[in-house]
Amino acid sequence: MKDLDFNADKVLSKEFLSNFADATGEAKYMNILQDVANHKIRAVQIDLEDLFNYKDLDEEFLRRVTENTRRYIGIFAGAIDELLPEPTEAFPDDDHDILMTQRAEDGTNNADGSDPHQKMPSEIKRYYEVYIRAPSKGQAFTIREVKASYIGQLVKISGIVTRCSDVKPLMQVAVYTCEECGYEIYQDVTARVFMPLFECPSKRCSVNKTKGNLILQLRASKFLKFQEAKIQELAEHVPKGHIPRSMTVHFRGELTRKVAPGDVVELSGIFLPIPYTGFRALRAGLVADTYLEAMSVTHFKKKYEEYELRGDEEEQIARLAEDGDIYSKLARSLAPEIYGHEDVKKALLLLLVGAPHRKLKDGMKIRGDLHICLMGDPGVAKSQLLKHIINVAPRGVYTTGRGSSGVGLTAAVQKDPVTNEMVLEGGALVLADMGICAIDEFDKMDESDRTAIHEVMEQQTVSIAKAGITTSLNARTAILAAANPAWGRYDLRRTPAENINLPPALLSRFDLLWLILDRADMDSDLEMARHVVYVHQNKESPALGFTPLEPSVLRCIYFCCKKIITLCSKGAGRVYCYSIFQHSARRSKIEFPSFIYYCEDSTQHSSDISRR
Repeated sequence: MKDLDFNADKVLSKEFLSNFADATGEAKYMNILQDVANHKIRAVQIDLEDLFNYKDLDEEFLRRVTENTRRYIGIFAGAIDELLPEPTEAFPDDDHDILMTQRAEDGTNNADGSDPHQKMPSEIKRYYEVYIRAPSKGQAFTIREVKASYIGQLVKISGIVTRCSDVKPLMQVAVYTCEECGYEIYQDVTARVFMPLFECPSKRCSVNKTKGNLILQLRASKFLKFQEAKIQELAEHVPKGHIPRSMTVHFRGELTRKVAPGDVVELSGIFLPIPYTGFRALRAGLVADTYLEAMSVTHFKKKYEEYELRGDEEEQIARLAEDGDIYSKLARSLAPEIYGHEDVKKALLLLLVGAPHRKLKDGMKIRGDLHICLMGDPGVAKSQLLKHIINVAPRGVYTTGRGSSGVGLTAAVQKDPVTNEMVLEGGALVLADMGICAIDEFDKMDESDRTAIHEVMEQQTVSIAKAGITTSLNARTAILAAANPAWGRYDLRRTPAENINLPPALLSRFDLLWLILDRADMDSDLEMARHVVYVHQNKESPALGFTPLEPSVLRCIYFCCKKIITLCSKGAGRVYCYSIFQHSARRSKIEFPSFIYYCEDSTQHSSDISRR
C-alpha cells in the first residue's frame, strides 16, 4: 500500500470546492462559503453525490473520503480555511469575534513557539462545522448489518428514534491562562473525557522554574452543542425470532434538535468505537462500545409544519380540488385493499385532518383533535385500518391494549446515562404528540391502565408527580382505538351499552363510536370474497375508477387542509343539538326510535346506532 499524501488530497479538496457547479451552473460551495463568511449559516455540508458527479473525479480520492471520513473532514476544513472569502455584508460582532480580534492583536507578544500548547488550534478560529453526507442513492443499512469492518467509514442506516437526551455543551478546545506569565494555553479535546493541564508549559515559566498555575477560562474555550440519541431497528428489518437492535448516535453542532423520539429517520454518519469509562471499563476490559457520529438526518415522513409543496404537487392538488367528488376519492384512497367501510374511511379522513386548536380569552383551551373508537366483530379489518392510518399519518404510534401499561402510555422516570439525572421518558401518547396514537385491542386493557388515557383525551396533557419531578407533558394526539364487543361478537339481543362494555367516563370522550357488524349476507359476502381473491392474485386493489392517491400525496393534501381554519356551520350546529337532545332523552328514559344521522357539510362526520 502506497503512502497517502494528505497535502495532495487537500489540493484536490480545494479544486473541488472552487470549481464544482450545480445544475444551474453556479458555484455551489463557493456560495455556501460566502454565506459562512457573512455569518448566515454555521454548517458546510459536502455531498458525496457532488464529488461523484465532479468532472475531474478521482475515484481513489472518493474511496479514501468514504473509508477515512473523520480524517478528511479535517482536510476539507483546512481547505475551507484557505478558500473562505471576505464578508460582503455587515454583521454584529459576537463574543467569538471579539475574542479572536483580541487574540490576533496579542498574538505576537503571547507566543514564543516553545510549546505546541501555545499554538492556537484551527478549530477555535472556525465559525462553522463541516459535515460529509452519504449519497442518497443506494439502500441504507440496517443496524445489525453494520459490522466491525465499517469502523471509521461513512455508513447510512435507517431506524426509529427511541430516546433523545437534552442538548448539552461539549468542550472542543480548552483554553487556560497562566497566573505567572499570562500566556494563553490551548488543549484540543477529542473525547468525552480529558485530563486538564495544571502546569504552564511556556518557555518563560520553564526558564524561571516557576511552574505557573493554569486557570481554565470557560468563556474563552470553544464548546459545541451535543445531543445523544438512541436509534432502533424498524420492525420490518428484524429477522424472525430476534429482538430489535439499537445503536447510540451522537449529534453535534447544527445537527442537534433535528430528531425527536418516535421519528423514523435515515442517518448518515461515521461508525466509531468508544471505550468504556469508570467501573464499566473494569468489567469490559478490552471490549469497546460503538456509536454513530451523525453527518446528516433525513426524515421519512415530515411534520405538517415542515411541508413545502413542490410545483407538481400543487398542480395535482389543484386538479383534485376542481373535482366535485374529492371527499369520496380521498376516503377510497385510504386502504383501497380493504373492502367496503366507506363511511368509516371518511371518518378516518377527518381524523387525519382534524381541526384547529382554539384558545379562549380566559385561557381555556378547546381541543381540535378527533377521537374515534372502532367497535365491531372480529375479522372486519379494524387492525388493518389502524396500521394503514399510522402509515399515512406524518406522525403516528401503534400499540396494543394487552401489551401496554399506564406508564408505557404516559411517561416513565428513568436515569439519563449521560448525566445520571432522573429524567422523564415519554410513552406512546407523548411520542404521538401532534399526531395519531392507534390503540388496538382497547377492550383488553386493564382498568387501572385505561384510566391513564382520560386526561390525555380531554385536556391533552400528561401530569406527572413522581421521583421529585412535578410537570405536565404535552400529548396533543388524536386517539384511534379498536375494540371487540363484550362477548366477542355483537349480540343484537342485548343493548349497545351491554355490548360495548366500556366505562361511561371513557366512552363520553370519544367523538365518534363506530359499530361495525359482520352480518351474514350471501351477496355481500360473495363480493367480499371476490375482492379478497383479486387482491391476493394481483397484489393490488380492484379498479376504483381512478388511480388511488399515494400516501405522500395524501399527506400533502392534509397539509393544505391544516392551513384552513374551519368554522361550524348552522346546519352542523342543528345536528349537534339534535344529538344532545337524543342523549338527554336516553338518560331520562324517554322512548324514541333508533336513528342514524349523517352530516356531510360539517367538519364532524358521525354515525350513531342506538337501541332503546
